[in-house]
Amino acid sequence: MKETKFCRESFVVKTSIVQPPDTNGHRTLFGGKLMTYIDDVGAISAMRHSRKLVVTASTDSVDFLHPIYEGNSVCLESYVTYTGRTSMEIFVKVIAEDLITGNRNVCAISFLSMVALDDNGQPTPVPAVIPETEEEKNLYETAKDRAEIRKKRRKDSEKRALKYGTDLPWERLLHNKS
Repeated sequence: MKETKFCRESFVVKTSIVQPPDTNGHRTLFGGKLMTYIDDVGAISAMRHSRKLVVTASTDSVDFLHPIYEGNSVCLESYVTYTGRTSMEIFVKVIAEDLITGNRNVCAISFLSMVALDDNGQPTPVPAVIPETEEEKNLYETAKDRAEIRKKRRKDSEKRALKYGTDLPWERLLHNKS
């Protein structure tokens, strides 16, 4: 029988204060900095679930819903929502808080796919996940639809990579002049 774990066993919380070096000219958190945080907590959740090293296979779109301002706290929550044989879907919710007023906003959500690796760097089986709360059950039940979208997007990316190739930029420029 395949080992199972509850979603809560992979739960991660990371909270930071947004400092000036983390911000752009609008004094809001750099999107790339937030994406780094998302990948970080996602990997920790995946490793807690699998107890293996993991790699990021994909990051679904990161929808930036509200800006995160300098001086705000930014809190990320993540956990494994669904598993395949060797892969895991991780949900990440990002909440910003104005520490003076107490106002809080969900600023971003994201789904990541991570793959567990064995000692030889090859994909290895992971435990199944058991949802308990309404949120976990909803995310679990809708995970297969998101997985299908990811597969379709990956195939499209593979086709584009073949089409556009690896020519050096200046070689493409010469080809386009002909």
